[in-house]
Amino acid sequence: MQNKHPKNTAKQSKRYAFVAVHRGGSLTKENHRKLMKWARVCAEHVLPLIDKEIDQRLLYALEIAKEWEKDLVPTGVAIKASLGAHAVARQSEDPIYKAVARSIGQAVATAHMADHSLGGAFYAIKAVKLANKNIERERDWQNKKLDELPDELREIIQAMWKMKELDRRL
Repeated sequence: MQNKHPKNTAKQSKRYAFVAVHRGGSLTKENHRKLMKWARVCAEHVLPLIDKEIDQRLLYALEIAKEWEKDLVPTGVAIKASLGAHAVARQSEDPIYKAVARSIGQAVATAHMADHSLGGAFYAIKAVKLANKNIERERDWQNKKLDELPDELREIIQAMWKMKELDRRL
């Protein structure tokens, strides 16, 4: 498919792996929604690590993510929900709660920028580590979910994970 707007053609960058089709990249809306789902399920998977009442802004953000995946809400609504989740993280003093909130915030921010999907998975693993749980088991679980994505998405995520040295940052 030829880009109708050559001025808007985006170059593949090392910083941003996913560029939408309408901006000259190869990320389709369908694949963008699949990235959102992967990031969201990674975030949901660590919710049980929270041992107190879950702030409603986090649950709301997860619901908005699900609705965005189905094209039922606009990206602006997802951005606001993400900001709410990040506010919860800033207000929390519990490092596990903070990491789970960041995971949710990053996951729902995938609607705005697909690269945030990595943050949903990263902060989920960070929450597991902070809870002194088995991070290798969490990685294996995330990788099984990652295997459900198309090859091109999986390859980009794996390459970006290594390039950003996310394992070192845990």
